[in-house]
Amino acid sequence: MATSGTNTFNLDITEIMQEAFDLCGLDLRSGGDYNTAKRALDLIFLEWQNKGLNLWKVEQGSITLTAGANLYDADAAALEIVDVVLRTDAGDQDNQFDQRLTRISRTEYNHQAKKLLQSKPTQYYVDKGLTLKIGVWATPDSAQTYTLIYDYIKKIEDAGTNASLTTDVPARYLPCLTYALAFNIACKNEQSQARVPMIKARYDELWKEVSEADRERASVKFVPNMNSY
Repeated sequence: MATSGTNTFNLDITEIMQEAFDLCGLDLRSGGDYNTAKRALDLIFLEWQNKGLNLWKVEQGSITLTAGANLYDADAAALEIVDVVLRTDAGDQDNQFDQRLTRISRTEYNHQAKKLLQSKPTQYYVDKGLTLKIGVWATPDSAQTYTLIYDYIKKIEDAGTNASLTTDVPARYLPCLTYALAFNIACKNEQSQARVPMIKARYDELWKEVSEADRERASVKFVPNMNSY
């Protein structure tokens, strides 16, 4: 049996909008309809970012630490910091060594008595403002070369103004994205009110499927603390 031999299916932004309007029993007719749908897409992307970890957006950054400085800017596109490793003597084949840092809260750092202590950092915290900053404790000394290697969730790109572009999400998310957009549109249109429960239920099902499938599959080993015995 002959098949296409391809697996590159995707939808551009206009096609996603058309599918969503079809689900609502509506036609995508005017520039106003397009602007409403585009704005809804950007709000959906923000909603998805707030729902937590999406592994397709996890990237890695690095920062060379400076002796005496303990607060550093993360990548401007970083939404959340996932993991941080301290690398000593980066690039040295014999001496390069990675050590995972322990995350503490900003409050725990504020309660740290010796904030100016200079040594090898063992902990980090995330300062969440308009842009993310990574703070470390202890403050780096000059005994070694320290590099902060951090995994971060990158913000989903906006829908943009070019309707022929694709979205910044994997193709496997397109059914979920289409129903999410349809739900937003249906809630705003009286003609589609009867379809809202069905669309919302299907959206929830699809989100559950893709979010569970997108979690990292790795074994977990729990080791008891024998020091307390």
